[in-house]
Amino acid sequence: MLGAMQDWELRASLLIHHAAREHGTREIVPSWNDGSETRTDWAGIRHDALKMVQALQRLGIEKGDRVATLAMNHGRHLVAWYGATGVGGILHTINPRLFDDQLEYIANHAEDRVLIYDAAFQPIVDRMKPRWKTIEHYICFDANVHAQAFEDWIGAEDGDAAWVQGSERDPCMLCYTSGTTGHPKGVLFEHRSNMLHTYAAIMPQCLDLDARATVLPVVPMFHANNWGFPWAAAAVGAKLVYSANNAAPVLCELIRKEEVNYLAGVPTVWLSLLQHLDETGQDMPPITRALTGGSAMPKAIVERLMRHGIRVAHAWGMTETSPIATIAFEPENWDSLSLDEQAAIKAKQGKALFGVELRTVDLDDPAKVLPRDGKSAGSLQVRGPWTIKRYFKAKKDTADAEQWFDTGDVAMLHPDGTLQLTDRTKDVIKSGGEWISSVELENAAVAHPAVAEAAAIGIQHPKWDERPILVVVKRPGMEVTGEELRGLLAEKVAKWWLPDAVEFVDEIPHTGTGKISKKDLRERFRDYKLTG
Repeated sequence: MLGAMQDWELRASLLIHHAAREHGTREIVPSWNDGSETRTDWAGIRHDALKMVQALQRLGIEKGDRVATLAMNHGRHLVAWYGATGVGGILHTINPRLFDDQLEYIANHAEDRVLIYDAAFQPIVDRMKPRWKTIEHYICFDANVHAQAFEDWIGAEDGDAAWVQGSERDPCMLCYTSGTTGHPKGVLFEHRSNMLHTYAAIMPQCLDLDARATVLPVVPMFHANNWGFPWAAAAVGAKLVYSANNAAPVLCELIRKEEVNYLAGVPTVWLSLLQHLDETGQDMPPITRALTGGSAMPKAIVERLMRHGIRVAHAWGMTETSPIATIAFEPENWDSLSLDEQAAIKAKQGKALFGVELRTVDLDDPAKVLPRDGKSAGSLQVRGPWTIKRYFKAKKDTADAEQWFDTGDVAMLHPDGTLQLTDRTKDVIKSGGEWISSVELENAAVAHPAVAEAAAIGIQHPKWDERPILVVVKRPGMEVTGEELRGLLAEKVAKWWLPDAVEFVDEIPHTGTGKISKKDLRERFRDYKLTG
């Protein structure tokens, strides 16, 4: 016997249709590199997306065809999210910061038919055109002599079109993870998985989005499903503000001008913002909610934001989990806790959302499931309806028979289910047969007022296999010695965890999404010698 409720396919076009109908005049504001701004709204995004559906159909794009973008955050890119998925196609967001060999591989592997790109990336397009074998049409989001301009392309249409219908299990987006070994791997999202993720994301215990929110997502639209903001903001009618320039002075000015109350970015974004405020003597902009993720947020930064009355949400996830899987929300006894206790909760990665299950397994024996005791660190595994089962075009599932997907993170689960990341599997330091958490060393070091950024890596050691060293960037105009930092760490970690050396550098390398690149850092220090 079937149920008696209406049977609607959960497809992304429902979101933009709802946003235009119920929140049509809520603004979308892109700020460009030259400081100019263009303004549209949810009704305008829907109309342009329908015109894009027509334009794609004129190019012969059909269900399942891949439409790629090579672009930063702006309103036209948002149109492409809904236009490409609305025609029944698969939106492939390409990271422009990848190496040429990676760009060649992913576009050919995806078999992209159309590429829509920012004029700023014309040099990339010129280099890669001979190497991209399947792309038939090039369209530029800006006015450009090298390709048809996006506004002209969709401007030839009237928008009197319908969204292509189909199953909610149809694929709608493709995003490649760069990885550290081998070729990038494609994560193929479904309409259904994105919709379920959206329902979870807008809950107060998750992104806490509503129509009063004015959101500036600093996380790029080509990365990890843009943390779900293009879908979630449409669901609630939030205002979206995009910036092509993410320098702290530009962000601060834009936040004040557009009255942004919700900022989302990796910890390095928050670090640079706070450094700018310190250097200029400015007050905190009118932010009331802060979302961070991508890597562990130091407790010192969390506490500083909270002192300004900002509600901090610390999330964990990855492209393979659409991306949000856990978030640090306020427990039932929140109001009775001290600021220090509250900040300690927010510095962890939080608890699983409904729709996500977590477990950890032993690093040396994956068949052994570890207890939730807040002490046992192991490989983090996850499963749920918006978690990957199989990479695009892979011959076998990456998740096991029980749907558990190995995340590559090292973590411990506390008795109440709180997740605490301690490392990446490839970054964890094994010394004398015991594991050392680089994340805990880094967080302890960043608590020193003179430390702007810190990264711990393992260096080969003749006796202990590996020993940690700490690489540090000092704040401008401030001084700290290696011995001072080792003394600080001695109060917070086990003695045998203490780094054998502290090296000061002008900058620490980062990935294209703003995370510390341990891979590049290890390469820089590959000839570093430890003795004793």
